[in-house]
Amino acid sequence: MASDEFSGNYMEKHRTSEGWADLFPGTIRTISRPSDGVVDILTDNQVLLRIQVIEAGMVRFRFSPEGRFESDFSYAVDPDFKPELPPHEVVEFGDGVAIRTAALSIRVSRNGLKTTISDARTGKPLCQDDKGFHWQDNKTFGGEVVKMMKTYQPGEHFYGLGDKSCDLNLRGRRFDLWGSDTYAFGPDSDPLYKNIPFYIGMHRGGTYGIFFDNTFRSRFDFGAEQPNRTAFSAEGGEMNYYFFHGDAPFDVVRAYTRLTGRPGMPPLWALGYHQCKWSYYPDAVFRAIGKGFRDRKIPCDALYLDIDYMDGYRCFTWDAERFPDPKGMVADLEKDGFKTVVIIDPGLKIDPNYPVWQDGIDKDMYCRRQDGNLAKGSVWPGLCHFPDFTRPDVREWWAEQFKGLVEDIGVRGVWNDMNEPAVFEDGTFSHDVRHDYDGHPCSHRKAHNVYGMQMVRATQEGLRRFGGGKRTFSITRSAYAGTQRHACAWTGDNVASWEHLHIASLQCQRLAISGMSFIGSDVGGFIETPTPELYLRWVQMAVFHPFFRTHSSGDHGDQEPWSFGEDTTSLVKQAIELRYRLLPVIYSAFWQYVSDGTPMLRPMPLVAHRDPDAYWRSTEFFFGDHLLVIPMTREGEEGRFLYLPEGDWFCYHDDLKPKSVRKDIWVDCPIDRIPVFVHAGAVLPHWPLQQYVGEIPHPEPELRVWWKNGAETSRWYEDDGDGQAWKDGVYRDSTFKVEGSSGTLQLTREWTGSWKPGYGKMSLVLRGLPKGWEALVLQVDGSSVATTLNADGHPVAQVPPNFKSLLAVWKVREVQETPEPAAATI
Repeated sequence: MASDEFSGNYMEKHRTSEGWADLFPGTIRTISRPSDGVVDILTDNQVLLRIQVIEAGMVRFRFSPEGRFESDFSYAVDPDFKPELPPHEVVEFGDGVAIRTAALSIRVSRNGLKTTISDARTGKPLCQDDKGFHWQDNKTFGGEVVKMMKTYQPGEHFYGLGDKSCDLNLRGRRFDLWGSDTYAFGPDSDPLYKNIPFYIGMHRGGTYGIFFDNTFRSRFDFGAEQPNRTAFSAEGGEMNYYFFHGDAPFDVVRAYTRLTGRPGMPPLWALGYHQCKWSYYPDAVFRAIGKGFRDRKIPCDALYLDIDYMDGYRCFTWDAERFPDPKGMVADLEKDGFKTVVIIDPGLKIDPNYPVWQDGIDKDMYCRRQDGNLAKGSVWPGLCHFPDFTRPDVREWWAEQFKGLVEDIGVRGVWNDMNEPAVFEDGTFSHDVRHDYDGHPCSHRKAHNVYGMQMVRATQEGLRRFGGGKRTFSITRSAYAGTQRHACAWTGDNVASWEHLHIASLQCQRLAISGMSFIGSDVGGFIETPTPELYLRWVQMAVFHPFFRTHSSGDHGDQEPWSFGEDTTSLVKQAIELRYRLLPVIYSAFWQYVSDGTPMLRPMPLVAHRDPDAYWRSTEFFFGDHLLVIPMTREGEEGRFLYLPEGDWFCYHDDLKPKSVRKDIWVDCPIDRIPVFVHAGAVLPHWPLQQYVGEIPHPEPELRVWWKNGAETSRWYEDDGDGQAWKDGVYRDSTFKVEGSSGTLQLTREWTGSWKPGYGKMSLVLRGLPKGWEALVLQVDGSSVATTLNADGHPVAQVPPNFKSLLAVWKVREVQETPEPAAATI
């Protein structure tokens, strides 16, 4: 028999078709409890389901078609996550097995291991299997293609999944997770840069979340292929997912971030305005950018160097002609209030005269192909080798490379780009590239989606090691679930268009509820040149994005704030100044993210989750507890309809109080601002204007308090803005409670932490007092305090920094109500 006949015809005739078909679990054979909180269920065809109770509202499901599990390892799960096992019970019954906690009731069918998960308190189903777990043998690579299919609940909607550019509501769509360099992506581009397999389901029966912790290329379908069915699958690895349940969507997000981790507090300067371009060089140009900000008195905290600062794009080097004295340049800029941030890519140029590359060769730091040859690909320097960041010793080696940049030169932040990883030949590495995966050897099929995460993890360690005790600041383009522990991120190579302004808003909201709140976009667009109006409107929106950076491709023109004419420059400056006044509010929202896992950006559907009219809303978003922001996303908009959810609201800018909620209302939108609303009863600290964080060593806050006929709670976080003392409780976390009536406002304050303010007093401004108020009497901690009126007619008083209570009493004279205007200028 000829060899070609054997390898072709014989295999075609005699292989079984069963290997290519969907396979399903059989009937339960045994139920065991190998450890407390763990239930193993084995079927007659050797499918093993392990259910692990983690918290009352968090349960893990692992399936294996081979009756055993490989080593349990995850880059996503925070090593510091140590939950306490909650009370629970396991009951066998005729049709299967049930597990119950205070929050969840889980039933597993005897045939097929199908699960029904319900709210233990109401009995209402949260999530039910359709086909449930099934799989195919992978004929090409071995292992299995693992699949899960569930049913829609009536009226169900879906949110999350990280880096997607479509509408917030995922219903009716399908997606891939496979980190990709997607230059000039659009609203239907998929996949994108980041891979976060976590989504939230909302329906009248309740809210839940699913995190599918599998790093292979995965797919999610929310009713696109089969109506009323959701599905998720991966091209290898385990069917391994966590189920979360809470009373509200943000309870689910908090549980997810407890599992996957939260960041530390950033340096306060990182929340200021940043300026970047591909590329600023030589050093005279870079210095001139800083001078341009200071001369025009436009606040800015960070300036960026893209790849052209390097010697031939070799990482950890400087071009000696363009930047002859980088240490002196960085020090001079630091004296003027600027932090320098530099880009670092993963590819190291193959060059025997390049010490970093040669050291990597000598120490065997690079990824290899299946046959043992070094993997290589072309990026900006030409042909490169790539470190295997899934090896602990490689991450250690990479961290050491930052000594020169950080300790010697004084660089304060590092920006990791091209780390999907991206290569010019085929987009990314070949599937047969091998990785250590922290002692769990695998191919690139498994490691691809975590490569960028492990790179920025190593980068962060380098910043920590050589940063002299300062807080780290690192940025990444690629990410997997849990990357928020190591870096902030931006949304990639976008376009200067109105469509992309809207996409940026959607992406940042979605990433925030997927655990990555420290997020922003390239303001104005990276590709092409924005019009003055587009740039201004983008800046006005990005004031309320945690990461606030203009970045552009230099071949499309200048994109500094003063590049669009004097009138636009003045308005952009005004918007950036608002950001700096709001820094205490932004910093406090970041603290809630760090301490509680609450997203800084909050989509309307998740805030107003009991309001079906809000489920498809995506333009309006909440920043922190009390601000509702409405971006302008169309050219020439002079007004627009916006949706106000249930609540008591004031316009942030002028205290206009709308009379309609839970409906679309029309507002005028002048070019100098975008609509922003604030909850009645909110307490929002503001700072005096600074050109950079730290220009005023101890800025005296202005505490703005909005009246409410009712009660409201607010938070205010303070610390030194850098260093690690906050971890030891050297901070102040104040909780304010406002209780108001028609003629009074009572404010009480409690705090935790040992931080002591350096300022001696602060201003307190009462906002939104009812029409006709007069004869105001103010007491602070039981003593009378004098008030004056500011330029806007609001009462102002000077109060001590440690005040704990305030009582304002006034009389209200009768006033003639005027009809609500057809359009209100916001």
